[in-house]
Amino acid sequence: MQDAPGCARRIPEITYPEELPIAQRRAEISRAIRGHQVVIVAGETGSGKTTQLPKICLELGRGASQLIGHTQPRRLAARTVAQRIAQELKTELGGLIGYQVRFTDKVSEGTAVKLMTDGILLAEMQRDRLLRKYDTIIIDEAHERSLNIDFLLGYLKRILPQRPDLKVIITSATIDVESFSRHFDGAPVIEVSGRTFPVETLYLGSAQDEEEGTQAQIVSLVEDIDAGQFGVRGDVLVFLPGERDIRELAKALRQDTALDILPLYARLSNTEQNRVFDSSRRSGIRVVLATNVAETSLTVPGIRYVIDPGEARISRYSYRTKIQRLPIEPVSQASANQRQGRCGRVEAGVCIRLYSEEDFNSRPEFTDPEIKRTNLAAVVLQMLTLGLGEVENFPFINPPDSRMVRDGYKLLEELGAVTPAGKLTDIGKRMARLPVDPRLARMVLAASEQGALQEILVITSALTVQDPRERPADKQQQSDQMHARFRHPRSDFMAWLNLWRYYEEQRQALSQNQLRKLCKREFLSFMRMREWRDIHAQLTIACRQQKLRPASSLTEEENYQGVHVALLSGLLS
Repeated sequence: MQDAPGCARRIPEITYPEELPIAQRRAEISRAIRGHQVVIVAGETGSGKTTQLPKICLELGRGASQLIGHTQPRRLAARTVAQRIAQELKTELGGLIGYQVRFTDKVSEGTAVKLMTDGILLAEMQRDRLLRKYDTIIIDEAHERSLNIDFLLGYLKRILPQRPDLKVIITSATIDVESFSRHFDGAPVIEVSGRTFPVETLYLGSAQDEEEGTQAQIVSLVEDIDAGQFGVRGDVLVFLPGERDIRELAKALRQDTALDILPLYARLSNTEQNRVFDSSRRSGIRVVLATNVAETSLTVPGIRYVIDPGEARISRYSYRTKIQRLPIEPVSQASANQRQGRCGRVEAGVCIRLYSEEDFNSRPEFTDPEIKRTNLAAVVLQMLTLGLGEVENFPFINPPDSRMVRDGYKLLEELGAVTPAGKLTDIGKRMARLPVDPRLARMVLAASEQGALQEILVITSALTVQDPRERPADKQQQSDQMHARFRHPRSDFMAWLNLWRYYEEQRQALSQNQLRKLCKREFLSFMRMREWRDIHAQLTIACRQQKLRPASSLTEEENYQGVHVALLSGLLS
């Protein structure tokens, strides 16, 4: 063991797993960190950059009296990466290696490396403007280009001249790393190769029936893998758009008891998440069902097969409806390649894409940065909440259009979230804590005062999804007749409540299969109805956190006045 200078932290002997590609480049990385304030390390997931960079920093004497801050886009990744590094250094989690995520803080006096979500570091900036607590900041998964990552990269660029002692290391998959280098005035880029075994990619084309086909297609593929149809049997990682899809597929797969089915998404309990990373306990081949949390942030051990339907939930602002939505859409080529890279870590892998090669080649190369697909009123609100100053003066990698920024301020002022001078109000602070578009957030707050919260939660969650009432060109008259029973004589908004009540009654009375058939028969999109329910549940939880409690279920009693006063507060223009 060596003593860290100037403090009681004891650094154990540091070794590097030689099979990781980054181990071969560590001397070059050390020289770059010594010689430059900002270094960019690019490499495919699995190259070891996430777990080994903090060890390289410790070996350089960083983290001696201040902290090495290491950000992750997701809570799950922050915790599992901290566990992994602590294991490799043979220390207790919460000691030399700690982590902090929302609701959990495992950092002590002796902590040198602190894993955290990027949101935690953003919140700390409000209290510690120059991040004096840290001598090194590692921004991991920067290629995801979430708003939080763009905020952090802009803020660090701003404070670096005032903190010449602060080192910044940015890690990215090999996706558009030149933009990071340019942003930090030509910072050096070190490429670390990731994949260690060849991966065969098979294109199967999509299932014919989007509502039922994909699930059946995946179940059939997993059975074929288990039967050895694709060669050697091995563990499977399946990517799915959301939690509900995971639960449904898990139920279908569990009919085959020989398989070990493991869900993986951000809101799972720690115990359930840990099962995915413990490959010793198994009954058959492991089938991990994951959202895009497993695309870049985590390496699930021992995966031989990846099944990729090629879809994800991607947040997008709709200019037409002026609403921020979370539609399911095809992933970019870069995301598809990230998914492909999840196998081939321990032996030759196979990636099965449930779409055609033509489809893949027609997709955009990269996913748009979040700042390019979000409502700027939401960006302004978040920047004011975090105390990041004016959007126009902030050093974004891809600055937003100034006309859109002005439009964002104007909308927030109209909603009462900011003053005419652009200062955040109390209403604005409460709006920022609701995970929906600012207009909808304003409606929810107004509804709590009007005694119409349960109605507005149904309506606002409906406004974030595509209309589930389908109108096929060849059956417009039949579909209109079916939908007529939900109409309300005085308000289209109240029609949402009629549809919701009807669907909830049917959902509780029918099996899932019967419900799908009913939706098809009655010209309703089963997928969009389900999406509506998911968003309603998320919004209800966010309201409870603000002590806003709707009634447990929607009553037949009509609060027409309260509903429309609440709606108007978000739709003034």
